[in-house]
Amino acid sequence: MARTETSTHCPYCALQCGMKLRPVADGGVVEVVERTEFPVNRGALCGKGRTAPAVLAAGARLTGPLVRDAGGPLVPAGWDEALERIADGLRGTRAEHGADAVGVFGGGGLTNEKAYSLGKFARVVLGTSQIDYNGRFCMSSAAAAHQRAFGLDRGLPFPLEDIPRTGCVILVGSNPAETMPPALRYFTELRENGGRLIVIDPRRTRTAEHADLHLAPRPGTDLALALGMLHLVVADGRVDEEFVRTRTRGWDEARAGAMAHWPELVERLTGVPVPLLREAVEMFCGAEAGMVLTARGPEQQAKGTDTVGAWINFCLATGRAGRPLSGYGCLTGQGNGQGGREHGQKADQLPGYRRLTDPAARRHVAGVWGVDPETLPGPGRSAYELLDALGRDVRSLLVMGSNPVVSAPHAGHVEERLRSLDFLAVADVVLSETAALADVVLPVTQWAEESGTTTSLEGRVLLRRRAVTPPDGVRSDLEVLHALAGLLGHGNGFPTDPEEVFDELRRASAGGPADYAGISYARIAAEDGVFWPCPDEEHAGTPRLFLERFATDDGRARFVPVTHRAPAEETDAEYPVVLTTGRVVSQYQSGAQTRRVAELNAAAPGPFVELHPRLAERIGVAEGERVAVTSRRGRAVAPARITSSIRQDTVFMPFHWAGEGRANSLTNPALDPVSRMPEFKVCAVRVEAVG
Repeated sequence: MARTETSTHCPYCALQCGMKLRPVADGGVVEVVERTEFPVNRGALCGKGRTAPAVLAAGARLTGPLVRDAGGPLVPAGWDEALERIADGLRGTRAEHGADAVGVFGGGGLTNEKAYSLGKFARVVLGTSQIDYNGRFCMSSAAAAHQRAFGLDRGLPFPLEDIPRTGCVILVGSNPAETMPPALRYFTELRENGGRLIVIDPRRTRTAEHADLHLAPRPGTDLALALGMLHLVVADGRVDEEFVRTRTRGWDEARAGAMAHWPELVERLTGVPVPLLREAVEMFCGAEAGMVLTARGPEQQAKGTDTVGAWINFCLATGRAGRPLSGYGCLTGQGNGQGGREHGQKADQLPGYRRLTDPAARRHVAGVWGVDPETLPGPGRSAYELLDALGRDVRSLLVMGSNPVVSAPHAGHVEERLRSLDFLAVADVVLSETAALADVVLPVTQWAEESGTTTSLEGRVLLRRRAVTPPDGVRSDLEVLHALAGLLGHGNGFPTDPEEVFDELRRASAGGPADYAGISYARIAAEDGVFWPCPDEEHAGTPRLFLERFATDDGRARFVPVTHRAPAEETDAEYPVVLTTGRVVSQYQSGAQTRRVAELNAAAPGPFVELHPRLAERIGVAEGERVAVTSRRGRAVAPARITSSIRQDTVFMPFHWAGEGRANSLTNPALDPVSRMPEFKVCAVRVEAVG
């Protein structure tokens, strides 16, 4: 067998680590080989990346379509029958209830080509406004805050290579040691170079162990913490007055909001002592350059947009934005969380990050698609609102690459809504918990079996390359959309070749905020990725944004006045403890793929409840004994993991599992008014030992 190596990227998180795949002859499909020349990870991979080929094996994945007759089990079927059933289901719902009774739910792991085609399919073929994706659950609050302050949303406005060269980083609600381990070296190198790392997290995580300073606020109080630190910046005379005067607007109102949050009040709200607040401000402002990086901790809240906005205000007031080695950034979670929303999966956006309500944007994209702009539907429901409407306003649903039965908040309710649908079709690699409820399941290709682009957390557009032939009976998502479009009367406009789709995407994005017009497969391969915006083929790409001007009309960043408010659900006598959720290093997102890998399951075999020894003593539970966590929405049961690394008033559960340990049975679907992000990161619970 030929031992040709194919350069590609990991299928998991937004770091999109470089790797090589090499065919093997001993019963496997491919093996992972280090790709040391790729600059982001320099060959390093976490366990998920190393073991990714295990999901290619026939025993782990779907290898043929499945269909269900009324009340019966899923049974094998041919592709023609499965596709006809989906077309009939979607067509029948449209005819009886109208176009908006058909919904589409995508995923942040889909390539740019798939995300683009899925959005086009929803709007052109189905004519529905009801499309959104699970990336709404990832970084939508940071995206909204980016847009308000800077006029443009890209997760990181600078490359990762800048992190070790800055003076101080404040890492808020992020645990890269477990969520993207190869990225931890950037923070290690920061400290080796004399820089300082401040970690803000209610748990003393593996990342916090590497910090110079760890602040542990009560979950849901990150906004108050940011305001209190900005108060100290003002009170101590550390505002960069020239930067504020020449490159921003709105400071007076933002300043007034911060001054209402004096340190002693913030200590009462957050539990972080005033001396630690002062130390953090002195550490950050004492450095010549600095960055604030947020992740899901402050973002997955019903005030997530304002919370991120407060940290942006902190950066702007200290002059740590729009300058070399400084700025605010978001550490995106999903593999293509950035590109997935840039090109049409999101309910209110068209390709190129164009607004669906902008007449000029509609004309441009409709011209590329060859349709009348008046036929394009308007904005639809956000992800949770779409899921909540299932079985009522939305009667049929097509799901691609998502598993909301595990990943959505108030998951028990979402599961009920999925079961109430007239028709459900799911295209996925594995038989996920959501696919198991479907009327038709389509097996689709994986990252090693197809080519396509993703956009990493840096805004670097990357190329995954096909390394192996998929099994007989498996087709690509692009082939699925092409076939369904044909069955529904749109025989043209949905190519199956990913490079052809990408070239159309380039035209659709041209002139938009996320402009890919100058990016080609050949350039990506030659340059190890190209940073957007890149408006033409002579353009070098844009690794660093905002150095000369921000993307607002006048080039100035906007302070946005914000004020602290309590979580949507506060603790009380019945539910006295705060639950927060997150990930562990050996599982990924809903676990649909990683839970099928023996090595990963051995390292992280199931859910658990992390709680402080004093709380464990109070409820009478020992290490490993079963604990019931109950919220106003549901109940979850899992073994206790007792540790002093968490606050006494807080418990933590990872969200990768279904069944009785499903953490999202408990979480609160209260939505941020701007981003429509649910409040995953804080809800009130009762914790009890299970006999």
